[in-house]
Amino acid sequence: MTKQRPLTLAVVGHTNVGKTSLLRTLTRDVGFGEVSHRASTTRHVEGARLLVDGEALLELYDTPGLEDAIALLDYLERLERPGERLDGPARIARFQDTSEARQRFEQEAKVLRQLIASDAGLYVIDAREPVLAKYRDELEVLAGCGKPLLPILNFVAHETREAEWREALARLGLHALVRFDSVAPPLDGERRLYESLALMLETARPALERLLADHEAQAGARLAQGRQLIAELLIDAAACRRHVASQPEQEREAIDALRAAVRQREQRCVEALLRLYAFRPEDAAASDLPLLDGRWGDDLFNPETLRQLGVQVGGGFAAGAAAGAGIDLMVGGLTLGAATVLGALAGGGAQTARLYGNRLLGKLRGERELTVDDAVLRLLAVRQQLLLQALLARGHAAVERVQLTAQPDERWRDGKLPDALRNARAHPEWSSLNPGARLEQGERQRHIRELAASLQSGLSKETPT
Repeated sequence: MTKQRPLTLAVVGHTNVGKTSLLRTLTRDVGFGEVSHRASTTRHVEGARLLVDGEALLELYDTPGLEDAIALLDYLERLERPGERLDGPARIARFQDTSEARQRFEQEAKVLRQLIASDAGLYVIDAREPVLAKYRDELEVLAGCGKPLLPILNFVAHETREAEWREALARLGLHALVRFDSVAPPLDGERRLYESLALMLETARPALERLLADHEAQAGARLAQGRQLIAELLIDAAACRRHVASQPEQEREAIDALRAAVRQREQRCVEALLRLYAFRPEDAAASDLPLLDGRWGDDLFNPETLRQLGVQVGGGFAAGAAAGAGIDLMVGGLTLGAATVLGALAGGGAQTARLYGNRLLGKLRGERELTVDDAVLRLLAVRQQLLLQALLARGHAAVERVQLTAQPDERWRDGKLPDALRNARAHPEWSSLNPGARLEQGERQRHIRELAASLQSGLSKETPT
């Protein structure tokens, strides 16, 4: 079967309205073009292809900004000779043959040339800007190319002049438009864009529907992988264990080493999530993930960091030990003493004593054991789920660092920890942070899958943006 040529779209509009930003988000490529607040950043036509199963279905072309449409429209009108009635494409063709198209209006000529060579154009509008005469003249010039135009109201997550733009576009016969935001895309923004194009270009509908189906499948796979990355982090932290002699200096060194290992492990999870969603390493770091009220959590083990996300630091240590959560649990450098541990074990009954008998013997020989406290596990779960939620709603044109603005899942703040994490406490071989780890064990993989599934209800399903 002969492959159809890809649908081609020219992204056009005034300077600095977010054309390159839109393309970065549609292609999920933070490196596409140059995004800047300086006017006329794009000086040439740059293209990108969207493929499904190796087949190019859509070609998108970024174009320079239209800088002087008022003067260009006046020049086009003067190109007609006495008695002539040229239509739009004929007038544009004559303009392209003039010296002005290579000099004064060189940028505009590039835009018109690309639009004529394309199946349709996406006219990008900064919806925050007032409707000025230059924009009306731009649309009249672009309409002269004889190609369908779909207006894109960009930056709608901010305060806009949307009503004014709708009225102005309707006066020009452009009643179909798409609301979008290249920095914080609406959940259904991409679907609305391609569905509107399918109404304008009926022959392209099969390719656009195939492209959307592929994007949705990829979105689901990314979300599942993101949850697995978080689950692996939590299992690693829960199963992490350090043995140390009961000597103050060695204990302090062991606590510092455990803290560093967990911090580094969280950072690796952050970096993996950023790679998964094709963002830059500098877009977020575990050491400075912002909290809900805008303050910054410098330290995973700082009790204030825990309190800011509603995670209770105190009140659960003895209960946690009795339930087999670990001996000498540590939060922020605080450890349980021997009397607390022995009392918790006695209160937990014979089953707990049998399970931890060997570890208790080590305790009596003067050894101490450090594990990550439940409160820190909760914080890890909350921060990483909030990060994943932020990445779902982030456009690839965003230049600010990730902001965590969603509400954490209440279950992770004060609810019962999943069985997978409680079971991991008894399996130090499940943690990549421990020597001799056996990470491919079937039981470990099963617990990771169960834990990832338990994260599902705490996050909104990703839809193409």
